[in-house]
Amino acid sequence: MATEYKLKGVTSLDLKNGDKQEVEVEGIEGGKVLLLKVKDQVHATSANCTHFGAPLKNGILTPEGRLTCPWHGACFKVSTGDVEDAPALDALSKYEVFEKNGAVYVKSDEATIKANRRPQDLKCSSAQSDESVLVIGGYETTKSLSWGYFTDNGNSGSGTIGAIEGLRSGGYKGAITVISKEGYRPYDRTKLSKALLADISKAAWRSQDFYKDASIDIIEDEVKSVDFSGKKVETKSGKTHKYTKLVLATGGSPRWLPLDGLKGDLGNVFVLRSLPDVQGILKAVGDNGKKIVVVGSSFIGMEVGNCLAGLKNEVSIIGMESEPMERVMGTKVGEIFRKLLEKNGVKFYMGASVDKATPSKSDASKAGAVHLKDGTVLEADLIIEGVGVAPATEYLKDNSGVKLEKDGSLKTNESFEVEGLKDVYAIGDIATYPYHGPGGNGSLVRIEHWNVAQNAGRSVAHSIAKPSSEVKPFIPVFWSALGSQLRYCGNTAGGYDDVVIVGEPEKPSFIAYYTQGETVVAVASMGKDPYVMQSAELMRRQKMASKSELKKGVDILQIGLPSEIKI
Repeated sequence: MATEYKLKGVTSLDLKNGDKQEVEVEGIEGGKVLLLKVKDQVHATSANCTHFGAPLKNGILTPEGRLTCPWHGACFKVSTGDVEDAPALDALSKYEVFEKNGAVYVKSDEATIKANRRPQDLKCSSAQSDESVLVIGGYETTKSLSWGYFTDNGNSGSGTIGAIEGLRSGGYKGAITVISKEGYRPYDRTKLSKALLADISKAAWRSQDFYKDASIDIIEDEVKSVDFSGKKVETKSGKTHKYTKLVLATGGSPRWLPLDGLKGDLGNVFVLRSLPDVQGILKAVGDNGKKIVVVGSSFIGMEVGNCLAGLKNEVSIIGMESEPMERVMGTKVGEIFRKLLEKNGVKFYMGASVDKATPSKSDASKAGAVHLKDGTVLEADLIIEGVGVAPATEYLKDNSGVKLEKDGSLKTNESFEVEGLKDVYAIGDIATYPYHGPGGNGSLVRIEHWNVAQNAGRSVAHSIAKPSSEVKPFIPVFWSALGSQLRYCGNTAGGYDDVVIVGEPEKPSFIAYYTQGETVVAVASMGKDPYVMQSAELMRRQKMASKSELKKGVDILQIGLPSEIKI
């Protein structure tokens, strides 16, 4: 039953458009609400982001009423509390707010205010139409032997949950089926490398009952073939699944180096992609104090290396670049990350090439050392390879009904519809799509970002549930735990020719603007929230400051956000 609760220290709803004010709720320990004014109307919502609890008072509020979390880019519609962008799954609670007797009150109940969210109620007794969506996710292929970059996208889980929750929350009443070889319900794969979390009960976004109540069937099986003209999928168990709409969300398969001892032919050599991978690594690490060699200095290698070093292991990271993550972040920012991890005890071997791994002297079935081409030998109790992923599309390789790109991905349009196919979508690692953000100009990109996969899933769900609606493009946002929290938005796939760094990198407290001529194509920050989220909104409106303006000292937090969205 709803009760009137007085807001502490507030006597009127005298706010200006764009204002945000966090207020305590009298009579509820720890209870808070957020007051916001948009388009001359005051709203009251949950005070914290439903993803990781970030205080939304520090977020970005746009003139049309989008509220973006300052940490990870989750976005909510103020007028309803609904989720607009990943990674949040639950909506914000909305409260009736009003003035009375010289004070301000909200109407709700204690449990709802304390919960700080409006849990998604996607209950659907059964399929209520002849329509059906089939999602293929979690398809792991055979070992791929080539050098590359490994990211923590988790697309089979992130893209899938974005699609299925987006469908139900968008009012879709048809049947929803997920086929996944992994055998797990969707889980937060970012926690694998950042925290080495191996417990599905802690990593899963939702309980099994949640999907049951929403009439979403998750089947453990592997796809054998797809008949696009007949709109049906056959699995290795011999079953056939028909569909009216098909969503391909099979993510990426981790690569193994094509070198002796590193092809998966020795024990205690791991890739990091799934829960069993983490479980194997933790078993090999045991009580810690191990010598660990990480091959690959991109995000996965850096995150897992930093995590293991924090557990008192002796960690060495090998990278081909001059600085970690140089390909994406550049040498200046890569150096900042390297120094942060060195403070945590990580040792780097950069500009290095791996020759092979050799067996342990005490157990020939397990790896004992990594050899570099310059003659350096690194003893290893275990080895972790973070050297890239390949689009997991092996099940489509010999399918005459679809064309794969050279890298094995599928070409789509802005709505993630697969080129040449009707009612078929591809999202996440396997999708190559037109990017219209700064510097993109519609060029084709394949972005291996965990958050991108979920937003793509939401976009597809929006198109299916509301076919007449417009496509909602988004600016890619991601984050990483590298001794300090990294935020990033945009895309440098089209290249950049300079990096403008503002702040104090040594703390670290800085913003790095990646520029192509005068255009900012991407922004990274540490200790400077909410600059990246403000940048994303400015990019969407084509109002981002230029390189020259940034060098003159323009503060982008002082740039007003126009209502018109152009991207």
